[in-house]
Amino acid sequence: MEGGKPNLALVYQAVQALYHDPDPAGKERASVWLGELQRSMYAWEISDQLLQLKQDVESCYFAAQTMKMKIQTSFYELPPETHNALRESLLTHIQNLKDLSPIIVTQLALAIADLALQMASWKGCVHTLIEKYNNDISSMSFLIEILTVLPEEVHSRSLRIGANRRTEIIEDLAYYSSTVVTLLTSCVEKAGSDEKMLIKVFRCLGSWFNLGVLDSNFMANNQLLMVLFQVLQRDQTSTNLHEAASDCVCSSLYAIENVETNMGLALQLLQGVLTLETAYHMAVAREDLDKVLNYCRIFTELCETFLETTVRSPGQGMGDLRTLELLLICAGHPQYEVVEISFNFWYRLGEHLYKINDAALHTIFRPYIQRLLHCLARHCQLDPDHDGIPEDTDDFGEFRMRVSDLVKDVIFLVGSMECFSQLYSTLKEGNPSWEVTEAVLFIMAAIAKSVDPDNNPTLSEVLQQVVLLPETVHMAVRYTSIELVGEMSEVVDRNPRFLDPVLNYLMKGLREKSLASAAAKAIHNICSVCRDHMAQHFQGLLDIARALDSFVLSTEAAVGLLKGTALVLARLPLEKIAECLSDLCAVQVIALKKLLTEESTNGKSADPTVWLDRLAVIFRHTNPIVENGQTHPCQKVIQEIWPVLSETLNTHQADNRIVERCCRCLRFAVRCVGKGSASLLQPLVTQMVSVYQVYPHSCFLYLGSILVDEYGMEEGCRQGLLDMLQALCMPTFQLLEQQNGLRNHPDTVDDLFRLATRFVQRSPVTLLSSSIIVHIIQCAIAATSLDHRDANCSVMKFVRDLIHTGVANDHEEDFEVRKQLIGQAMEQHGQQLITQLMHSCCFCLPPYTLPDVAEVLWEVMVFDRPTFCRWLENALKGLPKETSGGAVTVTHKQLTDFHKQVTSAEECKQVCWAIREFTRLFR
Repeated sequence: MEGGKPNLALVYQAVQALYHDPDPAGKERASVWLGELQRSMYAWEISDQLLQLKQDVESCYFAAQTMKMKIQTSFYELPPETHNALRESLLTHIQNLKDLSPIIVTQLALAIADLALQMASWKGCVHTLIEKYNNDISSMSFLIEILTVLPEEVHSRSLRIGANRRTEIIEDLAYYSSTVVTLLTSCVEKAGSDEKMLIKVFRCLGSWFNLGVLDSNFMANNQLLMVLFQVLQRDQTSTNLHEAASDCVCSSLYAIENVETNMGLALQLLQGVLTLETAYHMAVAREDLDKVLNYCRIFTELCETFLETTVRSPGQGMGDLRTLELLLICAGHPQYEVVEISFNFWYRLGEHLYKINDAALHTIFRPYIQRLLHCLARHCQLDPDHDGIPEDTDDFGEFRMRVSDLVKDVIFLVGSMECFSQLYSTLKEGNPSWEVTEAVLFIMAAIAKSVDPDNNPTLSEVLQQVVLLPETVHMAVRYTSIELVGEMSEVVDRNPRFLDPVLNYLMKGLREKSLASAAAKAIHNICSVCRDHMAQHFQGLLDIARALDSFVLSTEAAVGLLKGTALVLARLPLEKIAECLSDLCAVQVIALKKLLTEESTNGKSADPTVWLDRLAVIFRHTNPIVENGQTHPCQKVIQEIWPVLSETLNTHQADNRIVERCCRCLRFAVRCVGKGSASLLQPLVTQMVSVYQVYPHSCFLYLGSILVDEYGMEEGCRQGLLDMLQALCMPTFQLLEQQNGLRNHPDTVDDLFRLATRFVQRSPVTLLSSSIIVHIIQCAIAATSLDHRDANCSVMKFVRDLIHTGVANDHEEDFEVRKQLIGQAMEQHGQQLITQLMHSCCFCLPPYTLPDVAEVLWEVMVFDRPTFCRWLENALKGLPKETSGGAVTVTHKQLTDFHKQVTSAEECKQVCWAIREFTRLFR
């Protein structure tokens, strides 16, 4: 906010515009201006004044939301002596505004909760709030709202209160938890049939269960538990109340994850949930899907909680198998959304039984899984009046994909062969309708790969029968049977006599619009698995590839067909490969040339990416076995294609998408022929560098890393590659040094450090002796704080590999030189690196990046432990010791313990554990 504090009328006007301006541009202007206001120091005072004025819902909502945001993200702006006044002011506001709108009450409740969590001087906040409002019935609703959000905010991502403060708060909340439950119980007694109040009470109770601070013995005999189950048993409970009660029961089940230590409560919940079966049937009879889904959630959560007990002692005590019966009852519901809720449980059950691998246990659970599979096969049926092929992108298609995954995970319990045979016999012996046939084939396709293909008469018979299906059967049956044939490629490989009939069957599908993509995918599978048998059919594949666009194929299916063709091509005799590859590429090259000439005549740019992707997949999968000394059969083809690729790259140099596809194509071409692409090196690097100066597409850096990987060991190429690196670094640093440059260009960071890492791996001395290395290291240190998965990973890998070259004595003659060069680099940048890494992992990076940070610290320590100890000590001294709310972030003992744990570690994972624990103090 330049130019001082804006006046209230102006703010009020902007809020009105934000909500009511009919012109979108006006709304946008108001939004930007108010966003700036929220970030400024004035936001505190202005929102306080707006809440006092209480002019209308919009201005109060904006003010309440601003208060919450400021407390969450900018609490450090307020001096400690203002904290008490802020608390009193917020409590006054929530009391005055309690009837204006529930969303305003929620925002203010969040603001109060976030303040309580950060304000170390506010001791026993739950106690003070209950004391203050307990006897005033009109304050009850906002008191319960504050008590609901308080436990939810303890683990909030946006509040960095640190592990010490968090532990202190959780202990405090645990201490007062029975007071809260007693308050909620008396609320229920007073509420009678006030549904809104009951909903609030259940939400609040669930919130305390979720935090895991309720005493389970106290809860086991509590009145509230009885009320919860009464509400869920009652037929006339409204939808909203039913949902709140279900959520609360699910939270309570989640909270007793460790059944042994919560026996009393666990037993009460188990018995309570088992009483809900009648209510479930009632909801089914009334066709009340919302309630049915709620009951299924409760039954699933019950099974998840008792999973280990059920597997350990099935049918005894807490391992009651009636819990599984409840889930199978739900699986029988006609709507597939109901059974889908329980998938995660069945998956986990399968995982547990697979690990234990006990035949007696398998026998107990097998009938349940058989019944489940039976239900799933029925749920997978399409509507009898469905036309055409099964859709795989709609909700039902996604459900079928999840069924397919689940079946693959649990089939071992039933036995894939037995199941496959059983399914097949239902088709052979009955005369099922088309939708039953299709669903059975669909489940068979899910398990076909897990059936042993050797000497298996059922598999051979299925394959024989499927390829004889007449063209008159329903389109969906043909579609799924084609998918099944694709999954049975192993059987074809073991029985080459089937190859001809299978290919003929798939070719028929390829010629039909709606079956073409499925058939292409199946042919791709057969090519991948039966590469040697397919060699004799190569001419046929080539004919398909030439006529690719006469079939109605998805992009993915067309690329898959070419991949299959390339895999078979690589198995041909060497002397035939060059000619056949040339034929295979010709179609794409001619198309690219045509685009380039059309371009120059009519000036409109047509999209070459389809052809580039096709060329890329051909190069990627043509990998013949070439003996030493033999010329690579693909070398000549790639030299012929280079001029077209080069010209395409030039023509479209401003278009990132097309340039990316060109680079991808070149990358696979270089990988395909390896050292055989040497003649391309000079012209390719020249072109990359010149385009990159104008259009810094990060894919050029990636392509550069491929070239360094292939040629970095060649003495004669090293200087040229270093020149390339230096030329690419200049524009890259310019881009990354802009404001927020690192954050705005994570792909460039990622690719730059891939390139630098390849150099370290292939030719470390070349890089370390160059003048550019200092700038690369400085850029890496700045980029260690970047919260972007791939970019951060590349940066850490570069730093780790760089230092490792000075550690790894691989008895190569340049080891001493490397060690000395790394020593110089560390002397210059070591302290800065360690300080930045500690700061990044405490304040910037998500926990999953910490193992990478640990590896860097480990390498520095292995390189020079005494110096590292000093650097780490200095870095730790610079960390803040307390939060802006006055809570202790880190004690002196915690700092010295961490220093000791890291510096005395004997392997990298000890460093990783130490950092994990330590950084929790700052989150």
